[in-house]
Amino acid sequence: MSYGQGGPQSQWDPWKPNSQQPWSSGAADASPDWAALAEASESRNKRRRLLFIGGGALATLAIGTAVAMAVVSANGEDEANRPTSSLPATADLPSASSTVSFAPTSAPPPLDPKDFISSKAKDTAPLGPDLLFPGRQLTMGSNVYQKATKADTTDCTTGVQGTLPKVLTANDCTRLLRVTYVKDGVAVTVGVAVFDTEAQALAAKEQADNKSFVKALTGGDVKSFCNGAVCRSTTNSYGRYAYFTIAGFTDGTDVTTKDTAVFTTGDDLAEFTFQQIHRRGETQATAAANE
Repeated sequence: MSYGQGGPQSQWDPWKPNSQQPWSSGAADASPDWAALAEASESRNKRRRLLFIGGGALATLAIGTAVAMAVVSANGEDEANRPTSSLPATADLPSASSTVSFAPTSAPPPLDPKDFISSKAKDTAPLGPDLLFPGRQLTMGSNVYQKATKADTTDCTTGVQGTLPKVLTANDCTRLLRVTYVKDGVAVTVGVAVFDTEAQALAAKEQADNKSFVKALTGGDVKSFCNGAVCRSTTNSYGRYAYFTIAGFTDGTDVTTKDTAVFTTGDDLAEFTFQQIHRRGETQATAAANE
């Protein structure tokens, strides 16, 4: 049987092992089938190109994966490889349904003592000479004053003189408290005029002039003083109270600018009066805050 003439023959496949090559026939004078060889060569080239294309796709995929891993690593620690022990426990995580509460940043502002001694409506604590000026003596710094006598009246004009009766009446003074203290031949009387409002007390202070005096209160061991003699007087107000002092020598000697003991006595008693009125406000403010 001759090859290439219609008889059965095996087809050569260059990729199939032991397949019959077209030039391996027993005929010594047979020449190669150049058309078949060309076709086989073209088939090999096509397959090689397909392998190169496929290999390139795999290489691109591998490079892309490496870049993605590099990006994850560059953005911080490798979260995927972090051990679970480094993550917060469930109890440490905030709950969406939990209610957040905040402690107050500061306590409520305290009540102002002055509010309680500025009007009759709030200033309701008991009042009297012994309450405003308690005890038998008063100590201010190194000075000790003995309380000599006291007075309390609802007729404000009976305890004042000069232009002060008119001032107190015009501003509806409702009460006048007086106390006298003595020390080393110097006496001072403090007069506290009570009004319904702070505005009235302030008006009385502003309307008083250098002829507005509280009367020196005498009695007991205190003889008449500042009765015709030159004495030193002061005027002031705080809250619904206007307060006045008059200080001089118990022997009737006129006071001069050199008599510092008289000035000190008057200033000490004026300061103590202010402190007592303020303390009255503090006491009522504290009681109101604790209700």
